[in-house]
Amino acid sequence: MKRLLSVALWSVLAAAFIGPGTVTTAAKAGAEHRYALLWALLFSTLACLVLQEASARLALVSGLDLAAALRRGSAGSSGGDRRGLLMMVLVLGSVLLGCAAYEAGNLLGAVAGAGLMIDLPSWGLTLAIGVVAAGLLAAGTPRTVALALSVLVAVMGLAFVVTAFLLAPALGELFRGLLVPRAPAGSGLLVLGLIGTTVVPYNLFLGSGLARDNRTETLSRQRFGLSVAVLLGGLISMAVLVVGVAVAGRFSYQALGEVLSARLGGWARALFAVGLLTAGLSSAVTAPLAAALTARGLFAGRRQGGGGQEGDDGEVDRWGSRSWRYRAVWLSVLLVGVAFGAAQLSPIPAIIAAQAFNGVLLPVAALFLLFAVNDRRLMGRAALNGPLSNLATAAVVATTVLLGLLNLGKAVARLLGRPVASETWLLWAALAVTAMLAVPVTRRVMTLRR
Repeated sequence: MKRLLSVALWSVLAAAFIGPGTVTTAAKAGAEHRYALLWALLFSTLACLVLQEASARLALVSGLDLAAALRRGSAGSSGGDRRGLLMMVLVLGSVLLGCAAYEAGNLLGAVAGAGLMIDLPSWGLTLAIGVVAAGLLAAGTPRTVALALSVLVAVMGLAFVVTAFLLAPALGELFRGLLVPRAPAGSGLLVLGLIGTTVVPYNLFLGSGLARDNRTETLSRQRFGLSVAVLLGGLISMAVLVVGVAVAGRFSYQALGEVLSARLGGWARALFAVGLLTAGLSSAVTAPLAAALTARGLFAGRRQGGGGQEGDDGEVDRWGSRSWRYRAVWLSVLLVGVAFGAAQLSPIPAIIAAQAFNGVLLPVAALFLLFAVNDRRLMGRAALNGPLSNLATAAVVATTVLLGLLNLGKAVARLLGRPVASETWLLWAALAVTAMLAVPVTRRVMTLRR
């Protein structure tokens, strides 16, 4: 029973990374390249699992969530308070801006799903979904919110997996796309998009904040629940790609709905609509939740024992889930999304800025995790990364550096009003920088393990 509850708790991560952006990217990948890019979703799911496990283990062993650990690690290094303040600004700015910018997309995706079933004004649907999201966030602690979201994830998973199964995909082609990595012409940035929609920086802060609040769990039970939840989330994303294969021509939610109606009947269109609605609604809850947990980690920044006693500064409940500070953060993110969604405006400048900030934050957070789980003073001997874990983490870190540099390059080009460089040039430049970091990162890891 406890293991099932752990799976339900960690399903919040599936709710976080399977939003309208993931649905759009995965379905588009299926529509344009059939099953050829399934391997990218498999890799991104495993990469997400590696980073989320490290982030949760850090919180469980040290009592510090990722935001608090980043703050303290920066303040305690050369540069002192100034460096710690800079890190706080980077982390908080990136997470808040990213969550607020993409919240509008989450709500609009939920509205698109609802619009496939009922004919109501989009602004009214946006307000209604925003009220539901606010109700879930105000219902209680991060743990209770996460458990409530497990129901939405179950509905979402059932909708997409059943639809994919009924489309009867070609199994040989499906397994070839899953197990044989290849990138058809023009698919390079789409591959990175599939990885980028799954390995999202604010989800690392969400997962570690949730782990800090559940330190009574054993490490083995936490790993079980986390692994099952993330792998099921990856399965749902793959089901979305399989559903997208049904579209011939330009992809859109409406086009996919019409294809499903023609092939399986109107109920299949409704099933897809329910999946899209729950994907948008669940992400509309997790984005503000992640922002609030990150702010708590940065500003409270204290240890919390297994019995729930606050340490360090003793400011009990200043950043508790019912405090005005905590609620002000998630409410501000939600209201920004509702405002843009109701006005049917895409916050393009904010999204471009969020891409730039997160292009820096993702590799910084991933590198810090690699260092943290190899730090004997922080993790002790028993919880240190082993050789295989280090290989897996290093591979994922290299990918996040690559993704971060690509996103940063694209964002800078758009901010300057210049065309984005070619896919090949961006990839080679990012690969060169990533390779240059290998030696100093390896030396740092070896030093921390002594």
